[in-house]
Amino acid sequence: MECSWKTVLLLVCASLGIQYTAIRTLRDSLTGPCRGVYHCHSRRHIDSHWRDFCADGWIPIVTPRKHILLFATTRSGSSFTGQLLNQHPDVFYVFEPLYHVQQAFTNYSSRLRRTLDHRVLLGAYRDLLLNLYTCDLRFMENYIRPQPQHHVTNSFFRRSSSHALCSPPVCSGADEPPDETWCPKKCGPLNLTLASLSCLSRGHVALKTVRIPEVRDLQTLTEDPRLDMRIIHLVRDPRAILASRMTAFSDQFRAWKIWNATGRQPRYVDLTQITSTCRDMMASAETGLQRPAWLHGRYLLVRYEDLAFNPKDKATEIYRFVGLEMEDRVRTWITKNTKCNVSSLSEWNYKYSTSRNSKETAESWRLRLSFDIVRAVQILCNDTLALLGYKQVQSAADLRNLSHSLVDQWTFQASVQ
Repeated sequence: MECSWKTVLLLVCASLGIQYTAIRTLRDSLTGPCRGVYHCHSRRHIDSHWRDFCADGWIPIVTPRKHILLFATTRSGSSFTGQLLNQHPDVFYVFEPLYHVQQAFTNYSSRLRRTLDHRVLLGAYRDLLLNLYTCDLRFMENYIRPQPQHHVTNSFFRRSSSHALCSPPVCSGADEPPDETWCPKKCGPLNLTLASLSCLSRGHVALKTVRIPEVRDLQTLTEDPRLDMRIIHLVRDPRAILASRMTAFSDQFRAWKIWNATGRQPRYVDLTQITSTCRDMMASAETGLQRPAWLHGRYLLVRYEDLAFNPKDKATEIYRFVGLEMEDRVRTWITKNTKCNVSSLSEWNYKYSTSRNSKETAESWRLRLSFDIVRAVQILCNDTLALLGYKQVQSAADLRNLSHSLVDQWTFQASVQ
């Protein structure tokens, strides 16, 4: 039994209060009955309200979907890893939606910020994630600045990193596969109503965030009966993270750059810029590896270096974990984006670039950081390095010798079953 478009669209209307023009756009943009989101389900006793929508006593229900979270820290390879999920045609992917929450809280007056407990911010993060997993993208209007008008905005952070947000029905100007270079120009302002409908038309939702400190902060979401969470915990060598941050965020890491260039540690260098990262990364990994009941079948620990050295094998493991089939288009994207030599320095320096020779860049930080800084990070993050299987170096010669990898083989099961 197949649901009619009328059934699907009326159901969407009832749940979201969608505008007629948006629904008509969705109907005209998608092909096939229900696009796999709804199917009709026969029940002996059903509400008469639903009986009007489907013939012969069948009612529409939502097909179970996976709610995927790429949980990472800044400069850990999360942009590349997120794109692995973004390539799947049945995944609705959003890049860093929590950015808008953080910006909204930051823009409050200093007096109000002092009254906002860290737990309040985490609560706002979780609320937004829940609403996005249920495809209510209009909930983001609470945080996007300037305030969207008529559910339309030009200020959606990194909208072009999402294929779904650069394709019909959201983007009527798309006449080729989505691409970050033309999406903002061809697609125009983002209609959040159409974005919600696009989300509903896809089987799974994947979100990326670097703004939640520890995996324990996600427990309430994993226990929510409305969600079927899958958490991909991406980690990376803290020394590599620091080197990448020094390049991408030059102003914020100016003291580190001076230290790296001169060999003298400035008094004002902020060591918490790496110690807090190590602490949170270690706490989350320890929680995951302790296999608490609320993470059973929902947690996968992935080292970026393993993904860089063996991208197809590791991507297959990630897809298997979240319950998706690896399609040829995904394999093609992996080949293209892991064996690529960037054409210009400006492209290489682009903060969120996902095209590079992954094997060469995985440990290239060893040629950029001084031994003094590396030694300091090893002292500060000793336990984290040991837990995650990263070897330490004892001399500048060891640091520069790329023929010997600093990445150990795993000694434990990285997923929680």
